[in-house]
Amino acid sequence: MFECGEKTLSRRGLLGAATLAGLAGAGVSTQLAYAAPGYTGDTLVVLSLHGGFDGLSALAPIGDPDYYKARPNIGVPKAQVIAGDGSFGLHPALAPLLPLWKSGKLAGVHAVGQSNPTRSHFAAMEAMENAAPGTSLRTGWLGRMLGATGATGALAGVSVGAAMPDRLFAGPTPSVSMAGIDKFTLAGDSAARPRAAALRALYADAPLLQAALALAADKALTASAAVRSTAYTPANGAAYPETELGAALRDVARLIKAKVGLATAAVDCGDWDMHEGLGQAVKGQRMYDNLTDLGLALAAFATDLGPEGLNSVTLLTISEFGRRVQENGSRGADHGHGNAMLLLGGGVKGGQVYAKWPGLKPDALVAGDLAVTTDYRAVIGEILQKRCGIGSLAEVFPAVAPSTFGLVTAR
Repeated sequence: MFECGEKTLSRRGLLGAATLAGLAGAGVSTQLAYAAPGYTGDTLVVLSLHGGFDGLSALAPIGDPDYYKARPNIGVPKAQVIAGDGSFGLHPALAPLLPLWKSGKLAGVHAVGQSNPTRSHFAAMEAMENAAPGTSLRTGWLGRMLGATGATGALAGVSVGAAMPDRLFAGPTPSVSMAGIDKFTLAGDSAARPRAAALRALYADAPLLQAALALAADKALTASAAVRSTAYTPANGAAYPETELGAALRDVARLIKAKVGLATAAVDCGDWDMHEGLGQAVKGQRMYDNLTDLGLALAAFATDLGPEGLNSVTLLTISEFGRRVQENGSRGADHGHGNAMLLLGGGVKGGQVYAKWPGLKPDALVAGDLAVTTDYRAVIGEILQKRCGIGSLAEVFPAVAPSTFGLVTAR
């Protein structure tokens, strides 16, 4: 048996698994996939806001009077938004991101989501990470994206412990998951107990089909050790918050700057399921405090990379569904449908919210929820084509056309 972090791997498990499991934090997990040497596109960072992110708070539709009718207690007042165009306003807790918004590196997309409404966390997340409804595909869309780019490097594939985004990488393309760079080691490996060497020896003479996953694990451990060998200090005075999300994004920035060929990183951040206590747009309220942490982590990430580094990175947020338009009796909002995405990167045409806004009048809602007018895959598809060099979007998202918003510039 072999252990990687808190996960135990048997030879049989290695042969039967699609990925190799590492240690994952309780609320944040990081998956990393490294491109082949020829990949020249952006590093795509996918931040999953698990629990049902309330896009109606983060990017408040302040120009829609029905918003305030539905949310008399938790709606974000017009006077408190910190940026916007009269139709939408940025939640005040996202103030750390205001410089990025003003410089055109941060944008929002509203009324996005999946075509089939569901209020089940598990079903919605599974569908979003597979991203191929109505087909027989059982792979994850990031796994398909890596296949389309030819990403087969040492750290091309990994699974995550209890966190969900491991399904994003499901499929034959290798990926790697880790709680953090400094924690990604073979548990118990030491000079006295050379487990990594034992793993290497065990599969040295095995047929390639049997040895492939074990060798991939060994290469991933070796590659991450090279990054780990140098102490890391964030650049440009970047100060990451002491949160799991802050630590995860710090490690993503570290890998990007180490030039290991990072093609995509998936980070998971939970605690967005706010049935109660979502609260008003003031400090000490649940949504406000969570958005503050999110804003601080994203701002530190951008600062750490610097303008030049950010020019080769696109970060986007996804969530399994949004929240209902109508607030409930607990100053929260129940599971909904339509939602908002945030886009951050050097190629983003920011400083605005893109939307085909359906309105919040009762007859415009879908069973009480914001209608989806833009498929989230179309948003990602535009990024994949313009920033990641994916020629045929059908390889990643079958039967989906990229959005025509003009969200990003072409590389």
